[in-house]
Amino acid sequence: MILKITHNTHYQFTMPQVYALQQLRLRPINKPGMTILNWQLSVTGGDQQLSYKDQHKNQVDLVLVSAGSETLIIHCEGEVQTDNLFGIMGEYSLHGPTWLYEYGSSLTYPGPLIKKLARSMRNEAFGDVELLHNLSSRILERVPYRAGLTNPATSAENAFEIGGGVCQDHTHIFISAARLLGYPARYISGYLLTGDRLEQNATHAWAEVFLQSLGWVGFDVSNGISPSEAYVPIAVGLDYCDAAPVSGINYDGVNEELLVSVEIEQ
Repeated sequence: MILKITHNTHYQFTMPQVYALQQLRLRPINKPGMTILNWQLSVTGGDQQLSYKDQHKNQVDLVLVSAGSETLIIHCEGEVQTDNLFGIMGEYSLHGPTWLYEYGSSLTYPGPLIKKLARSMRNEAFGDVELLHNLSSRILERVPYRAGLTNPATSAENAFEIGGGVCQDHTHIFISAARLLGYPARYISGYLLTGDRLEQNATHAWAEVFLQSLGWVGFDVSNGISPSEAYVPIAVGLDYCDAAPVSGINYDGVNEELLVSVEIEQ
């Protein structure tokens, strides 16, 4: 399948910026089941200072917002060819070492609720894949998809306690529980072609878990499936903070309004 992707991020600042930096993780790389045919990234209202690979080997562009600017527009578009691997990515080593994804982070640290969930799964005699799909189902049952209840700073345990969330929350909870069960697990941010709409207002998130028999295997808790040729990963990390498409800091306390638009078509 060949997918065409257009992704725009528009920041509107309440006052002219004095000094602000943005980290962009918006450059997908060739990996099993995916070949980048072409990809362009451009910035209006800022200057790209450098490009580097982070600790997870994501390609990162560092952008300095132009002094005095009240807007920053980040535009990327390209075409990607994908194949359906039925979620089985295999033992590819394009990112950090497997052991790195055994460790938790502030957003995935398990509290009493997630620990109880993991304990309940240990007593069930399933194979690895079936166990993880059942874990995914239980999370979605306990934390149905509901927008507006959480934000990017909401931890896995907090989202579980709230009882609702979005793909980011589902992925954090799943990763947290999977690590308690002894599996290396990591957060994936990217794009998803949906059959019902061309335009979207956000990127997507899912998890990859390392199994000794299969290598890395993907799980999309929000949709209850493993990733197919409709998925385009762009960044990897321990949690959202490591894989956020755009993240930044400013030193003058200026508030901002953010508008994101994503278009994906075959």
